[in-house]
Amino acid sequence: MSFQEKIPMNCRQTTLVLSIAMGAFSISATAAQAVNPTITPALSAAAAVSPATVVANYAALVHATYSDTLSATKAMQAAIAAFVKTPSVETLATARIRWLAAREFYGQTEAFRFYGGPIDGDNGPEGRMNAWPMDEAYVDSVEGKPNSGLINNPKFKITKANLAESNERDGEENISTGWHAIEFLLWGQDRSETGPGDRSFTDYVDGKAPNADRRRLYLSVSTALLVDDLSAITAQWTPGSKNYRAKFEKGGKESVRKIIVGLGALSRGELAGERMEVALNSQDQEDEHSCFSDSTHRDIVNNAKGIENVWLGQYKRANGTLLKGPGLADLVALSQPKVAAQTSAQLAASVAAAEAIPAPFDRAVVGGKDAPGRLKIQATIDSLVEQSKLLVTSASAVGITRLNLAQP
Repeated sequence: MSFQEKIPMNCRQTTLVLSIAMGAFSISATAAQAVNPTITPALSAAAAVSPATVVANYAALVHATYSDTLSATKAMQAAIAAFVKTPSVETLATARIRWLAAREFYGQTEAFRFYGGPIDGDNGPEGRMNAWPMDEAYVDSVEGKPNSGLINNPKFKITKANLAESNERDGEENISTGWHAIEFLLWGQDRSETGPGDRSFTDYVDGKAPNADRRRLYLSVSTALLVDDLSAITAQWTPGSKNYRAKFEKGGKESVRKIIVGLGALSRGELAGERMEVALNSQDQEDEHSCFSDSTHRDIVNNAKGIENVWLGQYKRANGTLLKGPGLADLVALSQPKVAAQTSAQLAASVAAAEAIPAPFDRAVVGGKDAPGRLKIQATIDSLVEQSKLLVTSASAVGITRLNLAQP
C-alpha cells in the first residue's frame, strides 16, 4: 500500500532565512544532551517506549510547535499594527521579517495534518489559514486591474466573519484569508525573476493610493483572524483540558496510525506532489507555495523538518530548548531496528536535499531536464517518495496495515 494510492489528497486547501526565526535545526539529541543542559524531556526519562508514550510525547510536541507558531504570529501581528499605524519602508520591512519568521514555525506544524485533527477536521480552519494558490485580484488591485478585489469594493464590509465567508467563494483560488493573503498584502505581486514582490508602503498611505484605509483594515483584520485560528488550534492541544488532545492520548495504536498517516500524506501527496512535482512540471510561478515573498524553499525545508521532528520525537523550541521523548523511531526500533535506522537516515536525507534547493524556487524549477535547480528539486522529491515507502514499512513493523484515511 502506498500513500499516493490510498490517501485522498485535498492539497490545494492548504529569501530570507533569519536568525530571528529559528536558529539551527540540525542539533542531535545526543550531542545536545552532552553539551547543552536545556533539553526538556516531554516525558519522564524512565517512560518505556510504547504506543501510549509515543502518542503522549507527540501531543506535547504538537502543543509546543503550535505555541511557538502562535507566539511568532502574534509578533507578526504587532509588527503589522505598527506598520498600518505608520506606513514606511522600515515598518513594512519589519512586518515582512516577522511574517517570514512565523512561517518557519508554521511549516513544521503541517506534519500534524491529514488525519482529521483540529487543523483539518470537519470544522478545521486549515482552508482559511493556508489555502493556495491565490488569485490576487480577488483581494486587491493587480497589474492591469486597478479596481479589482474586495479591498476596492466599498460595498464589501471588512470584518473577520465576512473575510472567512468569502474565502474560496465561487472558486478555490478565491483566497481572502490566511498566510498567503497577508503575504500578498505585504509583498504584492512577484514580477521579478530574481527576487520577491516589491509592494510600496505608499499603498497604505492615504492620498498616495486608492482605498489605502481599507487596505490597512484588511491587513489588520486578516491577521487577527489568523491569530484567532491558531489560538483555537493550540487550545485543542493544551494539556489538562477536555479537548482533542485528551481524546487523542487515549487512542493507543489508532493514534499512532493517524500520526503515520499524517507524515506519509505530507511526504508523498502534498510536499513531493502538490508543492514540488506540480511546479516542476509546469515551471509556472503560480504553482509555487509562497510566491509573493519567494520563500517557498523554506516552506519545503520546514515541512520536511516537521516530519523528521515527529519521527524522532523531538522539537527545538523558539527559546532554544530541545523537547525530546519517545518517537516513532523508538517504537519501530523495538521490533525492526534496521527499518527504524533506515527511515531515520532517509528523513535526514530529505531535509538535507530540501536545504540544497536554491532560492528563489520559481527560478529553480525553470530550465531543461538537467538544469541544476531542477535536479535538486527532483532529488528532494525522490527522497520524499522513498521515505513515504519506508513509513509504510515502519507502520507494518508496529502492526499497522490500514493506513488509508479519507480526508474531511
